[in-house]
Amino acid sequence: MLELAILFFVIALIAGVLGAGGVAGLSMSIAKWLVLIFLALAVISLLL
Repeated sequence: MLELAILFFVIALIAGVLGAGGVAGLSMSIAKWLVLIFLALAVISLLL
């Protein structure tokens, strides 16, 4: 899951450099949610 978040972050950076603001914003949102889900699952797995 963390690998997907990093992938979407890289896509967002490339799209931002190329001037595609909509794609960059969407990719950044997806990356943010994937990181949050990853962190939540990591905390849950550590507690159990």
